[in-house]
Order: sequence, then structure tokens, then C-alpha cells
Amino acid sequence: MSFRTTKPLLERLYQLFHHEDRLLILIDADPDSIASGLALKRLLWRRITTAVISHVRPITRSQNDRMVRLLNISLTPYKEINPSEYNRKAIVDSQPGHHENFAGHRYDVIIDHHPKLPDSEARLLDIRPEYGANSSIMTEYLRAARIKPSIKLATALYYGIKTDTSNFERPAIEADVKAFHYLFEFTRKPLVRRLDYAELSLPMLQYFQQAMRRYRVRGNRLYTFLGTVPSPDILVILADSFLRVEEISWTIVGGIYDDKLIVIFRNDGLRKNAGRLAQAAFGKLGSAGGHASSARAEVPLTNMEKDMPPWSGQWQVWQDFIIQRVEKRGRLAAAEGK
Repeated sequence: MSFRTTKPLLERLYQLFHHEDRLLILIDADPDSIASGLALKRLLWRRITTAVISHVRPITRSQNDRMVRLLNISLTPYKEINPSEYNRKAIVDSQPGHHENFAGHRYDVIIDHHPKLPDSEARLLDIRPEYGANSSIMTEYLRAARIKPSIKLATALYYGIKTDTSNFERPAIEADVKAFHYLFEFTRKPLVRRLDYAELSLPMLQYFQQAMRRYRVRGNRLYTFLGTVPSPDILVILADSFLRVEEISWTIVGGIYDDKLIVIFRNDGLRKNAGRLAQAAFGKLGSAGGHASSARAEVPLTNMEKDMPPWSGQWQVWQDFIIQRVEKRGRLAAAEGK
């Protein structure tokens, strides 16, 4: 698909809204979703009464926080809004099944690049799992609308593509490259560099130390479990970091957050499927899925009462549990296409 073939979808989008509409745009904040929310808001500028971007989880990752501050992006936490005050609702870069705060709403618009979930329904449903970044899709909408992005919007979309494709190390298609190239001339390169260096903070280093003490290697797979963490983002950062080890093709990093077991999957993208592995290992216990090279599982601790003792710091038991779920015969073979 291209911005030319996106034009019919743009026309449908415009047909859904009227001037008196109030739109709530829900996101699970990361650079790609923040940029996508900004793009949808720009597309509907002056066409509706108001549009508010609301993030369903607190922003704790320094990369996301710094993006919001440096680009002066207006976001409202979900707990501070009353959804009933908005007669129109949208999700970008996610779907209703991805978080409990997305559930229970009727959506006018869902635009996403993750695999389609069964409960994803909207008046305009645009899901393109072949795309590396949702920002690429939103860039096509802007081009179809003949909207020249501002420096702020272009930088956000550019950075969204950059991070979600991991500088095109993760799977992407020609449309992602075209969108990235198109946005390049509108961005501020020093600003992008400042955003790039927002990944770590000093308090995070203790979790690197903890992960280094606890990691276990099985073949080409590195596992580590951190126990209680202040944000799942540290698990993502560690999974990406450990994948740089030459002998490692898979990283599986777990932790406890908000009364849930969170497990992050990463691989080198060579004939592997992280989403398939996450679903096979944890799908029956909670929510799980993702892309070929990156995936995530979230399991409420209440769903594990038959399998595990209550969480009280016994990290080795929980790490062994994760290893057993992932290594079970047939799961890794299926994930690696064997």
C-alpha cells in the first residue's frame, strides 16, 4: 500500500467525523504510538471540536518521557479523563485486546501494524501487520491528505519509525523506507540525536547489575528474571541490550509489574517468530503475541496460582518457570520454523 492507495481510507476517515465531535485517541505510549496519535490529531485538525491523546499506562521510560518534553507533546493520563465526555474514540498503534483500559469502548478508528486480534472492530479498521512501524502508515495518511508535517510532527514520526524498526534492523517493508525518507527533510537532526540518547538513567543501572548476576544461557538463548520492576520498559531495554551478545540469538527477560508476570522476547530475526513463541508459551495463561523478532506476554498473577507460589522474591523459581514454559519441546521448533 502507498499514500495513493491510502487515499480511499482517508476519505472514509473524514466521512466518520463531524465538526461537533469530541475524539479520544488512546495509546500505550511509546515513540511510535505517540507520533501516530499526533498524526491522527493533525489529520482531523479543524474538522472536529477537540481531540485528546490519552496514554493508558504511566510514562516511566526515559526515552518516552524525554520525547514528550522535548517535542512539547500534550498527553493526558487515562485515569484523568472521563471517556464518556467523548463521543468518538480511536486507537493507534494498538488494539483493544492489548490492554484492559482499551477494552469496553466502541471504536470509530483503529489504525495499527500489529497482527489483528479477534475483538478488534471499528468503523474504520486499518491494520497492516506487514509494516514495521505505525508511523509509516500515518505518514501515508498525511501525504494522501496533502498535509506537510510540521517539524514537531515530522520529527515524532521519523523517530517512531526509527525506534520501532530499530534503525531497520527489525522487519520492515519498502513503505517504511519511503516514509522515513520522506520525513527526513522535515526533521531537526540535532533533536533526533537528543532523543536517541534518552534510553538510560542512573537508577536503571541496578537492574543491569541484577540481570548480569542472574542470567542463564540455553543454547543460543539468554534468560534472565528481575523480579519486581518499576516499569516493564526496563525489561525491553535489557532484552534489546543482551541481543548484542555475539553468541545469543534469543533473549527472554521477565519481571513482575502491576501484579502481572511480564515476559519480553527478542531475537535476531533469522527464521524465527517471537510472537508465535510468546503465544505458545504463555497464551493460555494471559495475553501474548507480537512480531517475528519481538513479542511480549502479560500474565496476571492470579492466573498462576495453580502453577506458582505467591510472588515473594524467589526469583530463581520464577526464572525456572519461564525457562520451562519456553523450552518445552516443540515450542522453540515452531518459533524457529523447524
